[in-house]
Amino acid sequence: MAASALAAPLATDKVEVTMNTNKGTIELLLYPKVAPKAVENFVGLADSKYYDNLIFHRVIEHFMIQGGDPTGTGSGGQSIWQRPFADEVTPQVSFNRPGMLAMANSGPNTNGSQFFITTAETPWLNNKHTIFGEVVKGYDTVTAIERTTTRPDNNSPVEPQRILSMQVRINKQ
Repeated sequence: MAASALAAPLATDKVEVTMNTNKGTIELLLYPKVAPKAVENFVGLADSKYYDNLIFHRVIEHFMIQGGDPTGTGSGGQSIWQRPFADEVTPQVSFNRPGMLAMANSGPNTNGSQFFITTAETPWLNNKHTIFGEVVKGYDTVTAIERTTTRPDNNSPVEPQRILSMQVRINKQ
C-alpha cells in the first residue's frame, strides 16, 4: 500500500473528508481529539487512494452502511500499519443519532480498514466501536445508499454502491 502524503493529523486540527460515491457526495468531519489513531488510519487510507472504487458491501436499512473492505466480502482490509489497532471508545461521543462514522470490527481491538455510517440511533454499539467522525453534509446520499435493494442472505447491495474517491482536508488550528 502506498504511504499517505499527509502527516498524521494533530488533535487540534480540523479534519474533513469528501467521499464521492456513485449516489452523490458525503461530507465527513473527523474527530482527531477523540480517536487519533482511527482518524490517522482513515486519513492515511483515503489519501493513498485505498478506498477508491471500493463498494459498500453491507447495507442494512435503519441501521448502517458499511464499506472499506477491498475484497468486498466484509472479511478483508488492513490498517495503515498492516495490523489491527486498538479501540478508542469514550463516553465523549455516542451513537445517539444517525450519521455517526465508526470503525467496523470483529471484536475488541480488531480495527482495520472497514468503517460504517449509522442511519439510525444505535446505542447498543456504544463502547464497542470507535466513533471517529460524523456526516455533516450529504446525508441524502447516505439515505440513497441505505435504500438500495440488498441480498437477503448477506445484506450486500444487488447493484454495487461504490466509493469513487475521497479527498482529505486538514486545517491546522
